[in-house]
Amino acid sequence: MTDLRLVVFDVDGTLIDSQAHIVSAMTKAFDTVGIKPPKRERILGIVGLSLPEAITQLAPMARDGQVPALVEAYKAAFRTMREAGQAEAGSPLYPNVRQVLDQLNQDPRTLLGLATGKSRRGLNSLIDAHDLRGIFVTQQCADDHPSKPNPAMLMAALAEAGTAARHAVMIGDTSYDMEMARAAGMVAIGVSWGYHARDQLGAAHMVIDDIRLLPGLLAQIWGQMA
Repeated sequence: MTDLRLVVFDVDGTLIDSQAHIVSAMTKAFDTVGIKPPKRERILGIVGLSLPEAITQLAPMARDGQVPALVEAYKAAFRTMREAGQAEAGSPLYPNVRQVLDQLNQDPRTLLGLATGKSRRGLNSLIDAHDLRGIFVTQQCADDHPSKPNPAMLMAALAEAGTAARHAVMIGDTSYDMEMARAAGMVAIGVSWGYHARDQLGAAHMVIDDIRLLPGLLAQIWGQMA
């Protein structure tokens, strides 16, 4: 039996503070299509969902053809910001994230992964902007799976890493992440610094307020699982 352990991270709101870009791109998309943009809080509330699902929730009044138009307008707005070289400055890593990722990556038994509602192109852009290549053994994104909280991303991550769900945890900032982890049979660890309030993380087994607490918490979890 393998003793490998898998730690899967959400991206937006967990590792990277991309709210400025997300709100800007979504507002631009709605303006382009001619629909009043949602408020900032509503936009951040759908972060983590795949783009079509997110826009469907944000624009329940949309007429036929407007949801696809909003999707394409959002992608175009994000692409413009990316081409302007704003990825790193506008979507910084949260404090201490890089140090914790490097610390976890030093343990040969611990594998790291990503599960995000981003597209593959958007994910690759952020990974390159923050020099994160080689850290994550599995990277699951919206291009290949149903939207969170469907557990498909995590099932694929477990298969790629060769670990069982009982030896894996999911770290995220939204209810979608926590529900996805539960559906996959994984430990769900919420973070309080992201885009969903703590009281929305009811499906989490536990919630942390500082990412520097994660290595110690994982050690406790692994000890209990031993």
